[in-house]
Amino acid sequence: MDVTTTLEIKNTSMKSSSWWNHLIAGGVAGAISRTCTAPVDRIKIYLQIQTQKTGVIETVRHLVKEGGVLSMWRGNGINVLKVTPESAIKFTVYDESKRFLRGHEPRSLTVGERFLSGALAGNVSQMFFYPMDVLKTRLALVTKEEYMGVKNMIRDMLVKEGIKSFYRGYNAFAVGITLYCGIDLTVYETLKQNYLWYMEEESTLNPLIILGCCTLSSSVGQLATYPLAMLSTRHMATVIHKGEEVLKKRFFEKNMLRLLWQISRNEGVSGLYRGLIPNFMKSIPAVGITYIVYEYTINLLGYSMT
Repeated sequence: MDVTTTLEIKNTSMKSSSWWNHLIAGGVAGAISRTCTAPVDRIKIYLQIQTQKTGVIETVRHLVKEGGVLSMWRGNGINVLKVTPESAIKFTVYDESKRFLRGHEPRSLTVGERFLSGALAGNVSQMFFYPMDVLKTRLALVTKEEYMGVKNMIRDMLVKEGIKSFYRGYNAFAVGITLYCGIDLTVYETLKQNYLWYMEEESTLNPLIILGCCTLSSSVGQLATYPLAMLSTRHMATVIHKGEEVLKKRFFEKNMLRLLWQISRNEGVSGLYRGLIPNFMKSIPAVGITYIVYEYTINLLGYSMT
């Protein structure tokens, strides 16, 4: 029996029979991380829907001038309402699916099994909360004069575009989040287990090690799936903005591969990664906060992520 397996058995023995530990830890981690990184998220969304090159500093100046400093958190309320249960469900499904795959055998999961668990967790956690992501994106794009509140925006979308507007861009998003979560959780857990394998005297991770593991895992996942996330954001952003369409609706009548090809042809390969830098600026601290808060919360509950 290898050391990794021994570590996983040891961690398994710490587990509570209740899955609500993950709901609590995941929910707390998601809410804190998203609130801390909300301004960078708004910058990322704004850059993603631009077809012309715009700098980060220029974008910040524009958004602050348009709505003030507090406008950088516009849409964060709906984002927290979405991310809290979403993060809780992701970690819960991930753990439960690993238990199912492991069965009654005290064994270490393969990389493929971890990827499958992560992909399932990402897909299930996003399925029911995607409409809130659409609302958050649109709230991040409206100006101070156009801002009319969440209730009015929901009513306006239903009247003008119908219920399907709440799932605009979901196909690209579902593929992207499935791959991203599979890669992210697999790489993170593999790095974590290997670190504990080499440092046998340690049974827990300090914040710097957690940050290092999740930074690498998140970066790999994002580089692999960012074009799909960007495409999904552009789908969400089909709203009337100052009398003009942000993006022409005919653009969205084509399939994902053709859309990605069209973007690379019109805007270059860099167009597929527009907004990547602010996305890293947001995601690295967001993922770091999420995993650090999650690991410490779960340990406080007498549990351990395996």
